[in-house]
Amino acid sequence: MLLPKTNIERELLRFKSKDVDSKDILNEVYQIIDNETPKATVIKEKLQGHKSVSENNFEFDLLETDKIFHIDQIKNICIDFRLRFLDSRYFKGQIPKIALDKIADLEKTHKTELKGFKIMAPSKLFKLEDKDDPLLFAPIGNGYYYLIHKWGNDLHPLRKALVWPFKNMVNLTLVTLVISFFATSLVPSGLFSKSNASSEFWIIYFFMFKSIAAVVIFYGFALGKNFNPAIWNSKYFNA
Repeated sequence: MLLPKTNIERELLRFKSKDVDSKDILNEVYQIIDNETPKATVIKEKLQGHKSVSENNFEFDLLETDKIFHIDQIKNICIDFRLRFLDSRYFKGQIPKIALDKIADLEKTHKTELKGFKIMAPSKLFKLEDKDDPLLFAPIGNGYYYLIHKWGNDLHPLRKALVWPFKNMVNLTLVTLVISFFATSLVPSGLFSKSNASSEFWIIYFFMFKSIAAVVIFYGFALGKNFNPAIWNSKYFNA
């Protein structure tokens, strides 16, 4: 039986439903919306623009609550699935025409010009095109973002489990201990000693753990890898 792929938009909605009430979101968003009109620019130029902004002049009554996400909710999803949340100018993939159309529709509906776009996607999508699913956001203000469009395919169903060791040092150490245990179990009994004492197993386990841990540390330093909480909003490739 094949596992269903992970839809990040659904994961965001599920996480938000446990976090806050929709009315509370709208009440807070209502307080931060003002009448400032952003400078008019072409959509594609804005997506590649270098100026970072924290809010847009949305019409409060026209916002869809299921498309509003707080930065803390976005951060949690990025950490769980090892994704990045960066300015759209760092995105190297192809942004589909339907996403540009949705931006144009939003600008027409809200009588404003959006700016400060952000994209949530796997790290490699900020370097080259890939098939995983990016999400395009625009800032509302006060840490809230409005989801404009999601495109591409869903993430691998086991991605969250596969990147779990990279959430923090404790997780990585636990995984290394478990792998070391199974690797030690594969060593034939009595290979290094005629006696079959349990002490032999634990001595081999100790050296196996040191060896695997050394490989993990070398891989991390050699490729400039870091834990999920440190890279989710980092623009640097070797973060």
